[in-house]
Amino acid sequence: MQLITYVIIYPFIWLISILPFRLLYGLSDILYFFIYHIFGYRKTTVRANLNLIFPGKSETEINTITSQFYRHLCDMILEAIKSMTISEKELRKRFTFSNVEVLNELENKNRSIVLMCAHYGSWEWIFILQKYVNHKGYAVYKRLANKYFDRLVRRIRARHNTYLITTKETFKVLSNSKKKGELTINGFVSDQSPKADKALHWSSFMGIKVPMYTGAETLAKKLDMAVVFFGVRRLKRGYYETTFKTITEHPRTFKDFEITDIFFKLVEEQILENPQFYLWTHKRWKHRDKVPKEFQD
Repeated sequence: MQLITYVIIYPFIWLISILPFRLLYGLSDILYFFIYHIFGYRKTTVRANLNLIFPGKSETEINTITSQFYRHLCDMILEAIKSMTISEKELRKRFTFSNVEVLNELENKNRSIVLMCAHYGSWEWIFILQKYVNHKGYAVYKRLANKYFDRLVRRIRARHNTYLITTKETFKVLSNSKKKGELTINGFVSDQSPKADKALHWSSFMGIKVPMYTGAETLAKKLDMAVVFFGVRRLKRGYYETTFKTITEHPRTFKDFEITDIFFKLVEEQILENPQFYLWTHKRWKHRDKVPKEFQD
């Protein structure tokens, strides 16, 4: 059944991927109409999240952010599909880096890197970064249920020398790289919501106490990797700029979970500046009523 699904769907997404950008974003506008106005995909969740985080905003303001978010979401969906066939030249033009020298300096210091980001702006085209650095690139991801689409996603990333590894594979793969003397740069989307009963750390995110994902910090300390945050700014439709900020070159000197807290503060700054570019469809604050006693104020 997985193969049949893949065989049916693949030709359609490939045809979408070869569309010129003008037509691609025209298709995104159509998708927005159906997802937002007709089906209302997770609209209740989006509005609930926005009202929770921005209680002072009016209904009109919430509606505006909601609409802008869905337009951006549809663009990202189509941009992800475009990744199948987009050229290196086009990617370099559309996804730029304001200060890649931050990473180059760490390379000169022989430092591997944990690269932390959030579900903000666009992370689909970050893999072009490998054309600017000599580190071996890995990105931690959740394996897709359909093994054929999973292989497709891996191939797309590998086009530009980024290799996907699951959470369970991460420590083994990266510790082996360290033993071989390889420099690696390792991407983590670190604003996920862990299971409440397994969370090691709870802290404030956008004013609400929630469980925090601490895997990136833990790995950085175990393997002594520098920790860098990357924020993404949308310049205009289809164009993004990434800025890097070194959180620390020496993670073992930080108290437990201090790096994680710094990361979330940087994410908050992005959201407060332009909230429409955060992924509001996720139930990020769903565990706010389950705060353990030891973490309650």
